[in-house]
Amino acid sequence: MRIVYFTHSLLSCWNHGNAHFLRGVLRELVHDGHDVTAFEPAGAWSLENLLRDHGPEGLDPYRSAYPELGSQSYAPDFDLDVALDGADLVIVHEWNEPGLVAAVGARRRRGARFTLLFHDTHHRAASDPDAMRAYDLDGYDGVLAFGETVAAIYRAWGWGDRVHVWHEAADTRLFRPPAEPTEREGLVWIGNWGDDERSAELEGYLFRPAASLGLPLDIYGVRYPDHAFAVLGRHGAHYHGWTPNAGAPALFARHLATVHVPRRFYVDSLPGVPTIRVFEALACGIPLLSAPWRDSEGLFRVGTDFLMARDEADMERLLRAVRDDPDLRASLVRHGLETIRARHTCRHRADELLAIVGAPGRAAADGARPALREPA
Repeated sequence: MRIVYFTHSLLSCWNHGNAHFLRGVLRELVHDGHDVTAFEPAGAWSLENLLRDHGPEGLDPYRSAYPELGSQSYAPDFDLDVALDGADLVIVHEWNEPGLVAAVGARRRRGARFTLLFHDTHHRAASDPDAMRAYDLDGYDGVLAFGETVAAIYRAWGWGDRVHVWHEAADTRLFRPPAEPTEREGLVWIGNWGDDERSAELEGYLFRPAASLGLPLDIYGVRYPDHAFAVLGRHGAHYHGWTPNAGAPALFARHLATVHVPRRFYVDSLPGVPTIRVFEALACGIPLLSAPWRDSEGLFRVGTDFLMARDEADMERLLRAVRDDPDLRASLVRHGLETIRARHTCRHRADELLAIVGAPGRAAADGARPALREPA
């Protein structure tokens, strides 16, 4: 098949977690023999910030890790019909301009023979439904939602069985345990500060417990305001700035454990939707501990694949146990890897996508579109 994906950015993972998953799943499709093209707008916010902070060399880790992938940058006046020519499957991510979303749908509505899917990997369907409903999805064949809670919202909007749950997953070609045992010390947390939506949780489930136990704590990420640096300094955490996602496996390999602290909105309104760091950490074979969230879809075996704390005191207790018990660490690593490899790799998600469109591995050479229910 010829597959076209419109993304905010494939090149940049600066505050752009969807790039992690997109790179992995598109690479799997390339290895299947599909003709895959990604389009990203010129001047994308994530890419502009990456280039501002790190220059063109900031793109080197991505290019080295993903030699199979490339993307085409487009200006506002680009020829959309040329981009879509010969496509069998077109996917448009929700972090695109509404005008592009509508324009692609208009081509499909006027008889273009590709299957057209809208990919939603954000909480705005719940947090800002008016903004999401303003997208013109007339002509789209279906929606890919990154969790059941998001999918249920689209069903309530009339999409019925044309919305498909398509969770993120780990790119296990890149995220895997180190080939040889490594010296490990302390904790690592890779995450962006953002808009203070989890600042209290970070203190209660990461900074204070680590400091109380004397565990060294390394922090990587972007969008840390001055008051965040003050918090890190108060707890003795070491801030290292942005790290390319391609470098995360090496960071995980040097640390004893990592911690998942979900954003408050996901805990309160989108249960069952973990961030991609959960998948990636487990795929790298590092023990994972988590602040509370509800795994309503049964993605993992909580207490077996990773440990979940009930409160701050419980997190301190669990961190102490992981620090002091090598058998517990080994068990978490073994079971976490088992679950990722059985259910949550980009290979699994590529197969799921191909099953959704109904024509795995086959281009529509006879002019027939892949099987998917027609729009209502």
